[in-house]
Amino acid sequence: NVASKNIELKKLVYVYLVRYAEEQQDLALLSISTFQRALKDPNQLIRASALRVLSSIRVPIIVPIMMLAIKEASTDLSPYVRKTAAHAIQKLYSLDPDQKEHLIEVIEKLLKDKSTLVAGSVVMAFEEVCPDRIDLIHKNYRKLCNLLVDVEEWGQVVIIHMLTRYARTQFVSPWREDAVFDENGEKTFYDSEEERRVDQSKPYIMDPDHRLLLRNTKPLLQSRNTAVVMAVSQLYWHLAPKHELSIITKSLVRLFRSHREVQYIVLQNIATMSIQRKGMFEPFMKSFYVRSTDATHIKTLKLEILTNLANEANISTILRELQTYVKSQDKAFAAATIQAIGRCATNISEVTDTCLNGLVLLLSNRDETVVAESVVVIKKLLQTQPSQHSDIIKHMAKLFDNITVPMARASILWLMGEYCEHVPKIAPDVLRKMAKTFTSEEDIVKLQTVNLAAKLYLSNSKQTKLLTQYVLNLGKYDQNYDIRDRTRFIRQLIVPNEKSGVLSRYARRILMAPKPAPVLQSAFKDRDRFQLGTLSHTLNSQANGYLELSDWPAVAPDQSVRIVEVVKEAGAPVLGKSKPGKSAEKFYSDSEEEEEGSSSEDSSSSSSEESESESEENSDDSNKSSSSQSENSSRESDSEKKKKTLKNKKLQQQKPDILNITYLPPQIIQKALLLIIMTKLFSIHIVLSFSNQFVANCRCSLLCLCVFLACQFDAVSWHVRVSLQASFPVFVPETSHELLHRMTGKGLSAQYRFTRQPCIYGNSMVSLQLTLSNSSDQALENIHISEKSSTGQNIHRFNAIERLEPQASVTVSMGVDFNDSTQAANFQLCTKEDEFSVSIQPAVGELLLPITMTEADFTKEQGKLVGMNESSATITMTPENVSSQSVNRKVVSVANLGVIPSSQENIHRFAGKTVSSGCLVLVSVALKDPDAGITINTEKTVMGSMLLRQVKTALTNSGP
Repeated sequence: NVASKNIELKKLVYVYLVRYAEEQQDLALLSISTFQRALKDPNQLIRASALRVLSSIRVPIIVPIMMLAIKEASTDLSPYVRKTAAHAIQKLYSLDPDQKEHLIEVIEKLLKDKSTLVAGSVVMAFEEVCPDRIDLIHKNYRKLCNLLVDVEEWGQVVIIHMLTRYARTQFVSPWREDAVFDENGEKTFYDSEEERRVDQSKPYIMDPDHRLLLRNTKPLLQSRNTAVVMAVSQLYWHLAPKHELSIITKSLVRLFRSHREVQYIVLQNIATMSIQRKGMFEPFMKSFYVRSTDATHIKTLKLEILTNLANEANISTILRELQTYVKSQDKAFAAATIQAIGRCATNISEVTDTCLNGLVLLLSNRDETVVAESVVVIKKLLQTQPSQHSDIIKHMAKLFDNITVPMARASILWLMGEYCEHVPKIAPDVLRKMAKTFTSEEDIVKLQTVNLAAKLYLSNSKQTKLLTQYVLNLGKYDQNYDIRDRTRFIRQLIVPNEKSGVLSRYARRILMAPKPAPVLQSAFKDRDRFQLGTLSHTLNSQANGYLELSDWPAVAPDQSVRIVEVVKEAGAPVLGKSKPGKSAEKFYSDSEEEEEGSSSEDSSSSSSEESESESEENSDDSNKSSSSQSENSSRESDSEKKKKTLKNKKLQQQKPDILNITYLPPQIIQKALLLIIMTKLFSIHIVLSFSNQFVANCRCSLLCLCVFLACQFDAVSWHVRVSLQASFPVFVPETSHELLHRMTGKGLSAQYRFTRQPCIYGNSMVSLQLTLSNSSDQALENIHISEKSSTGQNIHRFNAIERLEPQASVTVSMGVDFNDSTQAANFQLCTKEDEFSVSIQPAVGELLLPITMTEADFTKEQGKLVGMNESSATITMTPENVSSQSVNRKVVSVANLGVIPSSQENIHRFAGKTVSSGCLVLVSVALKDPDAGITINTEKTVMGSMLLRQVKTALTNSGP
């Protein structure tokens, strides 16, 4: 099936090969030669598909073949094929990394390609195979910058990321304080080499190539593709001067209207940017307000950005917005909001007290999650000013019994122990309550209870000595080994005895040491170590294949490496290479023009609408190449071409005349053909429809006459299509099939048989003969077929039988269009009183009409129906079935086919066409004693396989 001419079938076979070639390598190798031939196909789509599949078959033994195919495709005239070659480079490199040096040569060649279709693909191959070979980009840097706007969106993203890394290695940092920015910096573009060398003592002046990259990527901020906008934004963030970063802000904010996934990535990158450059997004602060329809992860990111943007000027507005978020039904979001309030209080000292008072009010909230998060944040804020907030600590101690979240209870216990001297009366009472519930608390609460007991023992041992010993005894036998270890350590540390060493002397300094206040920072603080827009930045960990951005060079590398000398060779083609041994004049010879025309017609007829649109897009490059070569041709050849094109246009403008010749006497047909010759019609379509008698006499002579005339007149385009009508059936079975039994039909019985004659009711119908019998003792009236049909087949009903006497019979004819299917035709056979459901199940052989043709025509048509259109089998025949008469009789008995005369005794041929669609059905039986090979060719593949089973059964049956 790889060699099939059907492009849709080719695609399916290609997909199958790519999937299973690695598992069945030996079988996959059988198709390699077909792909090699397809690489020379005139249709660019077939060439590209063959290369795509050849490079996708991961069999190491064909690496040299793949390498050769990629090299040839890289010089193809079609940019679509060259693009496919660039994609194949990555596949070959992953299969055999040893081919790296050869692939780099192909990449270097394709990087010089001027087609926008190839640019993105070859840069992707460069990134996969040799991203460190920056020297390959030097000569193509300016071309890539200029082509960037016209490249497809996927290619734009790839090229922008590559150029970002390139610029960080070739240009000096524009973030210096003494930088000078000249938008018209092109003046230095063509200066001498000495003038281009910038002394370090002079102020920074932006490199014109650096400015070229920024200027050519700026229009892409208006792209509809979010990946392109994100790529340009990260390029400006890593390469542009600080004062120019504001141009990316609107484009990033515009992306909020996209899908949830896009919002997530964009907000992550904005969160990283907003830490360093708050002024960029402050004018668009309202765009980051949380909506009720946002998902939790989107809400959290917007909250993160709002917190980063907070300053003395807008903190009141942000705090009012945060107060609303605290009331959200989303518990996780409400907890994140409280964390954000704590960060604002830490970063902006003017609102610390306000935030703290607001968090204290939240302690009376009904939601445990809000209360717990508030306690944790208050604990962190109190560490900044503990002496001034003893009232808050007392308030939290009063609420301790109502708080059930372990983290919040542990935070209150830590505060009591850390600042027990500020609340000397309350702290021992809290420890007393904890001693009662110690065994039922969570592990984190138990640990803080032990710490509280130790600190109270050191600061107020008179009141808490016995209580501390009780808590330590409880912890000594706890099920958790961490609590047991902590308890034993604390006992040895705070209770001096003979075994405790010098460490117990420093117990107070260890446990009561002042702790630094925690710094509430953004989770995106360290994300800038990864390049924006990358997977590593999103995951906040280095992903496989990530390439770090290099630091700016201290001294700018030589600019001359990017200067390209344009050398125009006379008569050289723009793209690809012409075939060796063919001069420019022969390139435009008449014979080659005709060959190109025929090949283009074949390719256009076989390709789909999508492929036609792609070929139209890619035709510009080929037109350029042909125009550049036509300048070198002589004036004489130009004039000849003009005359020929005008002549061809006139021929094309005239519509072809269609002449239908039905069955006429030979003399009239000969006169008509002579009339055609005399009038010199330019394009004639002749449809010959013969009856059986005329076929035997005149068919061959008429066809020979048509071919002779077509050869004599080269200006006339002859399109001869022979349409043969059905011949008489060779064999008509007399057996009948029961349609309705007399018991079921209440005396009415019906039988049907196939007449194998052309149906008079319609060309697509099968002719049937019904025999209706009345076996009852009463007459049956109004026997007819109901208009209802359950399966939807087109049925021509017989005329209603008004009266059928007892013990009488009547024969009627009807037609059924089975649509070339063996599905049963269901209908209602009715009398005046009753309705009976009946069905006619056709055999596949009865859905055919016999035709006749010559042996040469049979062989020609059979050659067109190969691959999926062919069904074959080998059977062992009994000796009595080997004779020619027996084979013919048995085949035509099961299938309504015509017998084709054969010049070989051991080969029998039969031909027919389907009744409904008129598709050709060819059957050949080759006798090889004692076996026989059966081959059936037809476009109706299901019908062919069913017919094959019937023929096999007939030939292996020893009966009549």
